[in-house]
Amino acid sequence: MSEQDQTYDDGRARNLESLLVALAERIQQLHARGLLLRHAHELMKLIGDVRSELFHYEVRATYDTPEVADSRRIVREAIENRNSTWERTEWTPDGAEGTRQEDEEDPEGGAGPTS
Repeated sequence: MSEQDQTYDDGRARNLESLLVALAERIQQLHARGLLLRHAHELMKLIGDVRSELFHYEVRATYDTPEVADSRRIVREAIENRNSTWERTEWTPDGAEGTRQEDEEDPEGGAGPTS
């Protein structure tokens, strides 16, 4: 399924609004002429079309593309962790002041223990 099929763009939303307005107007026209129930078959078709498009709108208007979902996740995690603080550790980069590499050397002049 392409991203276009999974999202509901503004053009398609305007089309749905037009379908809803057209259905409402048709119901009002038939009602004013006293023909509402005589055109039940026509109304069933119109209602079916609108119902189908409403379903697609409801499902796809809330669909997040993978990029949007990832962005939402990053923001959510940042909000959840905004009050956390980094804990200070004793770690320092190799060779930095305060390390004790000489203690790790073999007393016979070789390197320290290997992993």
